[in-house]
This record gives sequence, structure tokens and C-alpha cells, in this order.
Amino acid sequence: MPTDIIIYHNPECGTSRNALGLIRNAGIEPHVIEYLKTPPARPLLAQLIERAGITPRDLLREKGTPYAELGLGDESLTDEALLDAMMAHPILINRPLVVSQLGVKLCRPSEVVLDMLPSPQQGAFAKEDGERVVDERGQRVV
Repeated sequence: MPTDIIIYHNPECGTSRNALGLIRNAGIEPHVIEYLKTPPARPLLAQLIERAGITPRDLLREKGTPYAELGLGDESLTDEALLDAMMAHPILINRPLVVSQLGVKLCRPSEVVLDMLPSPQQGAFAKEDGERVVDERGQRVV
């Protein structure tokens, strides 16, 4: 049975690169969507948020974004207003967001992606910072 995985990816983000590496370490070549170049349409983004069981605020990224200057910390802002901000400034969308047959998740930390993969890891994997996530047998390091 084919495995279809989508990762909304930012190649400048270490967490996103680590999640992509873990997907590939399971022998899966995902559909990689560089969401800063090709942001999801608003209805799709809203659907992904709903399927992930989170709120638009949960998907907002603060660091390295116009979050503060746009006043997005204001708790009275509606979900619609937050979606508007993410559409206008895709850098506000946190990453990586992964879609698989097992659901949708914001994979922070990157090893959360292991719960999204229908295939086991094929070997050892360490994050870019050297932290071991998967051992030589393909087992998650706890």
C-alpha cells in the first residue's frame, strides 16, 4: 500500500529539516511543500488546523515573525483574524505540519513525526544538534 505523506516545510528551520529526515529514514519520500513559497489556501489551512485538533493560535509562530508588531498576542483576536494574519504573512505558520494517513500534527519537537509514520525507522537517526532520536535497530530512543 503506498504511503502518502505531506510535510509543510521550511528548509531554513532545523526542526523542519529533522522531521523531514525522520520521514526519509522510514524509507518514505514525502510531498514537500515549502509553505513560504506556496502557502496553503485559507480553507485548507483551516482544515489542517481542525484535523490536527489545535487552534489557529496554537499554530502561530512568534519567533522571527511579525507576531508582536501585528499585536497577535491580543487574546481577544478571533480565529478568523489569526487566519487572516497567517494568510498575509505565511512566516507566522509554525512548522513542520505533517499530514499522513494517521492524521495531521504540528511536529514540534521533530520526533513527534514518528507517531505519524506508518513505516518503521530503517536505522539510526540523530538530530542536527547531535541528539539521538532513533537507535541502530530503528527503535525510538527514550
